[in-house]
Amino acid sequence: MNIAEKLAAELSIKIEQAENTIKLIDEDNTIPFIARYRKEVTGGLDDGILRTFNDRLTYLRNLEARKEEVIRLIDAQGKLTDELAEKINAAEILREVEDLYRPYKQKRRTRATIAKEKGLEPLAEIMLNPEIQGSCDEIFAQFINPEKEVLTIEDAAAGAMDIIAENVSDNADYRKKIYDISLKTGIITTSGEGEEGKVYEMYYEFSESLSKIANHRVLAIDRGEREEFLKVRVDADTERILAYLHEQAVVDNIFKNYVSDAVTDSYNRLIAPSIERELRSNLTERAGEAAIVLFSKNLHNLLLQPPVRGKTVLGIDPGYRTGCKVAVVDETGKVCDTGIIYCTLEHHDKVKSKQYVLSLIDKYEVDLIAIGNGTASRESEIFVADVIKAAGRDVKYAIVNEAGASVYSASDLGAEEFPDFTVEQRSAASIARRIQDPLSELVKIDPKSIGVGQYQHDMNQKRLGESLGGVVEDCVNAVGVDLNTAGAALLSYVSGISGAVAKNIVKYREENGKFKKRSQLLKVGKLGPKAYVQCAGFLRIADGDEMLDNTSVHPESYEVAEKLISSLGYGSKDESFADIKDRMKNFDLKSFCAGNNVGEPTVEDIADSLARPGRDIREDLASPVLSTDIMGMEDLKEGMILTGTVRNVIDFGAFVDIGVHQDGLVHISQLSDKYIKHPMEVVNVGDVVKVKVIGVDLNKKRISLSMKEV
Repeated sequence: MNIAEKLAAELSIKIEQAENTIKLIDEDNTIPFIARYRKEVTGGLDDGILRTFNDRLTYLRNLEARKEEVIRLIDAQGKLTDELAEKINAAEILREVEDLYRPYKQKRRTRATIAKEKGLEPLAEIMLNPEIQGSCDEIFAQFINPEKEVLTIEDAAAGAMDIIAENVSDNADYRKKIYDISLKTGIITTSGEGEEGKVYEMYYEFSESLSKIANHRVLAIDRGEREEFLKVRVDADTERILAYLHEQAVVDNIFKNYVSDAVTDSYNRLIAPSIERELRSNLTERAGEAAIVLFSKNLHNLLLQPPVRGKTVLGIDPGYRTGCKVAVVDETGKVCDTGIIYCTLEHHDKVKSKQYVLSLIDKYEVDLIAIGNGTASRESEIFVADVIKAAGRDVKYAIVNEAGASVYSASDLGAEEFPDFTVEQRSAASIARRIQDPLSELVKIDPKSIGVGQYQHDMNQKRLGESLGGVVEDCVNAVGVDLNTAGAALLSYVSGISGAVAKNIVKYREENGKFKKRSQLLKVGKLGPKAYVQCAGFLRIADGDEMLDNTSVHPESYEVAEKLISSLGYGSKDESFADIKDRMKNFDLKSFCAGNNVGEPTVEDIADSLARPGRDIREDLASPVLSTDIMGMEDLKEGMILTGTVRNVIDFGAFVDIGVHQDGLVHISQLSDKYIKHPMEVVNVGDVVKVKVIGVDLNKKRISLSMKEV
């Protein structure tokens, strides 16, 4: 297999793009670096395509390695033929390779291997000979051997039929055809009963075509079966499959009826259970991959939520018995004060708590209160709305998704950052910082602990971790990182920087003061020239000695950038290039690129970077919804039009926070007037949307929303 050609065909890119990208990956360049600084080489492939490319490259290389191994193993048995080798090399998925290897794989003792030990393999071959004539019983009798426990003609016949059955089961062509028929005609059926597993009630009597079942249903059924609330089976078109098998494997001779029974036994006893396991496994894998993609997209949108800059924030980690932990964080993220208030239960002294919070607002000039959305969030929100009315300044509040905050608070990183704080104080500080800069705070948490997916605990955890880690890396590098303020957790996601090197950067900064130039990075321990090339362009220095260090222009392009500035008529002391795009319109870009041996994408990126130095791509996105007063579920009426924030997107819809503590569901059927295949065609996590209330169930705490005609 020519892997470059295969990838080019799959991703609809040119063969040169595939070959060049493979070379860049093999040279240990990171995906963010390739996407941003090697556009001429890849033909402008973005990080999303490059991630897919890298995953497929790894799979195809593993596939080729497995093919070589299988060919070697079969050849070592002296059973490799040119035809078999050709079939193995032509296989495009791992399952096909394993099916071809199946007859040659070392097996545990089966009925067929026992029959072979009894010397019945020649009998099985005779039974499949179209030319054989005579009496079946007489031929069976020739293989009676008391020493090998073949005592009767029935023993001989049964053993030979077991061998035929296993040979049919091991035939790769048969299995491929049966798999395809089963996938097209198969029905997955589930059953269950009882109150304990009521969450799976819709699957107590459920059936759906394998080819049509939705991914989230596959994962729900898998979980229900694993928790022993559901029984699951797959029913295929057995009549059609047996007709195919008999046509292929049954020979019209004197043993026809025996072979026919062996073929039926092969399907019922060996093939059907195996194919059902494969179908279920592949369905789960498909659903898991789709869920990982969904989780990754949701995480990407969550991480790129715009920061609320220049605000002093009071963070509240709500609680009942243990009270609400509070932390005041100034506009730079520094924790100024912490405390505990008791305001969520009837017997709490809410007057005292109110006075305390008002004193914090006055003392630190608090602009915004961030409330975690966990336990006691509703009561805390009611309390805060009342406090705001009495505040002597313009204060707003926002509900913040606190998923993973407790994980961070109890982590080594949390203890290292706030050694003198309790777990609860760290959590309150994290909630406050999340609204100031979601990305910087969320990178401190294992991405799997941030609840913006579905069934994340049911997926391949290694695969999920790799995918989400790639998302965080892409987001961090897309935004860029302030070299003089970023902590080790954030720096460790920068292209080319390991966790150890990130700590060394922080240590260097503490010992030597702020970085003045990107080139100083080469003085950091374990950060060599190769790592410098990978990371430099993603690190920013706001007030350094080199203006270009506060842009995404890579140091390798500084000379070109300076020539561009000069060619566009800017003076050496010009500090603003706001009109650079206008000047570029009448600029002979092709001649400039040819004269400086540089590609047009690089020059266009340089111009874009100069136009907005220090630019944060998140600034162009919708800001979070801030509130001053509260509304409860009981205040909702059908037909009300509200503004909300999308908190999570799943296969069957989107959950929207409309400020009543309980998120409402916009079912996929209510997302658009047009038919859509997936909610992400319409909404993403973090989107601010208008919705209409179409149903409120106070008992079940369910809110149904619609985005149609709003």
